[in-house]
Amino acid sequence: MESVVRTQLLSLVEPEYQKFAAALIPNITNLLGVRLPEIRKMAKLIVKEDWRAYLKTADDDYFEEVMLQAMVIGHAQADIEELLQHIAWFVPKIDNWSVCDSFCGGLKYTKAHLDQVWHFLQPYLVSNQEYDIRFGVVMLLNFYMEEKYIDEVLSSLDNIRHEAYYVKMAVAWAISIAYVKQPEVTMRYLLQDNTLDDFTYNKALQKITESYRVDPETKQIIRSMKRKLKKTVRV
Repeated sequence: MESVVRTQLLSLVEPEYQKFAAALIPNITNLLGVRLPEIRKMAKLIVKEDWRAYLKTADDDYFEEVMLQAMVIGHAQADIEELLQHIAWFVPKIDNWSVCDSFCGGLKYTKAHLDQVWHFLQPYLVSNQEYDIRFGVVMLLNFYMEEKYIDEVLSSLDNIRHEAYYVKMAVAWAISIAYVKQPEVTMRYLLQDNTLDDFTYNKALQKITESYRVDPETKQIIRSMKRKLKKTVRV
């Protein structure tokens, strides 16, 4: 099956799109240049056949091959315990923001199993691996920004300590979504209860002000909360 999959992917390559997409994911060098809707169509067809067999033999040589696996797992139908096993198998393959975020957004069956997936996510949120953490954080911002979970979500985000850019940006993004969905508790967190580093805190504020769901008056208040960064004086 994998040789058929690769042949199909190669037939869908667009050189100009490859240049465009490669510029958006600077740490990836194995991108063919296949548009995500085409990969998604392939995933849906694989799920109709033997998706378990496909995952057992799938290659990881190209970005699109890994993305295809992500989408197959997102569209697969099985009991949640089996699906979580496939998710756990896949997460170590994540090495860029694009696969991570597309994978998380596709795991829509999380909505039917919120408590179970919540417990599954906890080890990722305290990992020391960049994309383990980003996976956990992006899952939170996709599925857990509701009243039942918001206090624990903000606590989890606040406890993350990792210097990787894509971790910090994910945390900032998640906090901005939290503000849009749960403004009162998130404002209290931003004003009183957070231990975020200055970069992540300011990025969270920036992302809140970029949201079309936040009114202009509130955006002014958010901008006034920005931390002034100390300049390093060289002697």
